[in-house]
Amino acid sequence: MDGTLLDLNFDNHFWRERIPLRYAEVHGMSYASARQELVPRFAARQGTLEWYCTDFWTGELGFDVAMLKHEMRDNIRYLPGAPDFLQAVRDAGKRLVLVTNAHPDSLSIKAGQTGLAAYFDLLISSHSLGFPKEDPRFWQALDLRGVYEPGRSLFVDDSLPVLRAARLHGVSEVFAVERPDSTLPPHVIDEFPAVHSVSDLLPVESGRR
Repeated sequence: MDGTLLDLNFDNHFWRERIPLRYAEVHGMSYASARQELVPRFAARQGTLEWYCTDFWTGELGFDVAMLKHEMRDNIRYLPGAPDFLQAVRDAGKRLVLVTNAHPDSLSIKAGQTGLAAYFDLLISSHSLGFPKEDPRFWQALDLRGVYEPGRSLFVDDSLPVLRAARLHGVSEVFAVERPDSTLPPHVIDEFPAVHSVSDLLPVESGRR
């Protein structure tokens, strides 16, 4: 979801700037000191389910992380071309399943702000399966849900560890997004087929812009 359909700039700003600022306010320290303390704590949790969990960070940081995200919800945006892609896939009669590492609180906030849920047949948070998408056990648990067929599915993500896990599990078509944050230059990706935007996956005759 984030960095594939929604602009990762929101989350980058939220975790790198807004969270340290609120942490500094709550704990009576400078912004610089807050960042110095939080950056290694965040790095230590990346790739784990806790990294994506608003409940976990609320307990760790001493303030309501989901509420802060809700306060900033007006800054949540689609990436360019994402709505065109979703509508074209929906119009083509394909089954659309969103699998995301976002905590259910974050998913609810972002879906409510963007109307994202209307495009999908099913929304699945990795928290409901007990493992992040980077973990092979996520894909095994997803198989037990019977919501997709790996050998007949297209999967798109901006995270290389997640893409590797999907490919290892046998997902037939795996694509990377080169520019998950619209304010930053595109990534150079050689390991997977890559697109600038998910709309690049649409045929020309679909009317993509």
